[in-house]
This record gives sequence, C-alpha cells and structure tokens, in this order.
Amino acid sequence: MLAVVTGASSGIGYELAGELARRGYDLVVASAGERLAQAAQNLRAFGRNVVEASVDLATPDGVDELWEQVEQLGRPVDVACINAGVGLGGLFKDTDLDEELNMVNLNCASTVHLAKYVVQQMSERGEGKILFTSSIAGEMVAPREAVYAATKAFVLSFAHSLRFELKDTGVTVTALQPGPTDTDFFHRAGMDNTQVGSGGKKESQPEDVAKEGIEALFAGKDHVYSASLKTKIEGKMANAIPGEMKGAMHEKMAKPLNEK
Repeated sequence: MLAVVTGASSGIGYELAGELARRGYDLVVASAGERLAQAAQNLRAFGRNVVEASVDLATPDGVDELWEQVEQLGRPVDVACINAGVGLGGLFKDTDLDEELNMVNLNCASTVHLAKYVVQQMSERGEGKILFTSSIAGEMVAPREAVYAATKAFVLSFAHSLRFELKDTGVTVTALQPGPTDTDFFHRAGMDNTQVGSGGKKESQPEDVAKEGIEALFAGKDHVYSASLKTKIEGKMANAIPGEMKGAMHEKMAKPLNEK
C-alpha cells in the first residue's frame, strides 16, 4: 500500500504521514526545504519504505517532478493527503503581493494540479482515498488573513465538489478542517505577535488533528473539524453566525497584540 503526503516535513503533514505509516503504508513524502530529510528518516522508524520528494509545489514543475517520482515506483497510489500550504497575516493593503500569489499557487493551483493526476489514476482503478487539508478559516470571515482564508475556502469547495463527482467510482474524498494548531504555521505567516499566533494556536496538537483526519478518511466522511472542541463548535455554527460577528472574532485573534 502506498500513500503520498505533501507538506510532510513538519506539523500536520508529518503527523499524517506518521499515522499512515502506523497503518502499514509506504510513503512518498513531499516538501521544500531542509527539514524533509530528517522527517523522512524519522518516518522510516515505523519500518516502512519512505521516498523523499524535495520539490517546490508552488510551481507546476515541482508538482510534475513529484508525480514523476510517484510513477517511477510503478505502484498505484492508495491514499493521497494533499496537505501542503502556507499562510500570511496582515491587512491586505499592506501585505506583500508576491507572497500572496505564491500562497495562491501553493494552496490552490498545486492542489488542483496534483489532484488531477491522483484522481485520474484512482478513478481508472476504481479505488483510492484523498484527504484535502482545508481549514476552519475556509468558512470564516477572516480579516488580516483574507487571501489565506479564501484559498482554504477554495480547497473546501473543491473537495466537496470532487467528492460528489466521484461518489460512484470507488474513490472517496475527505476535507480536513483544523482550527489553530500548535505548529510553526503562524510563525511562518508572520503572526507571532497576535493572539492566535502567540497562544491560541495551542488549542490543537498536530498529532491529534492528523489522527482525526485519517480516521475520517478511512471512515469515508466528507469532512471533519479538528481537533479542539472550540474548532468543532465554531465549525458547526459557521453558517449560523452573522458575517460581521465572525469578522470581529477573527480580527481580535489576528491583529497585533500591541495594536489598539
């Protein structure tokens, strides 16, 4: 059995890979940066074969390189966790356009690109499981994370629509929607000096998010809010809370602590 996990060098992606290794899956783990080699070495401790794909998934060439490495194995993909993503905090008028376009490329374009290959292969075989990492932010009004939240709304809508298209093919699709999680996400997004970046992120641990995500995937669920009780409540109430109220709640969490 073979699983592909993107964004697997740390955080939720690393824990997703670990959950699958525990279930007996060999892995292709993909990420950019130096941490992937150590992550892959750690994952081999589960006794599974682990292939490292050090690629920049924010580029079409990076996605193609990853898929070429998968195809070279000559094995079907049984599980795909399309998880790679980044965030960026700040008011849209002030944030860097290049960083935002890179975020759109990674969070949205690469998701579609890789999913195309995965879905075509799985649907031809009539079996497979796909997990997309979206976010609770995909259902929120998210000032100071406007583009990030929009990318996660895209992933959520894409996952739900694909699930319907594939409902009679033997291929299942599940959307994982974490809330603030104790990873380096907020540091990389430039949000250390915010309520959510300095303390609120500890609401969930990445290993708990990953475990719930994999359990939902194998149960065939359409989505799962993970992992804290607060996230689950927010998710259940997302469509009932007025947009202005959701925006005010998010603004409080995402603005700099020293800003009045």
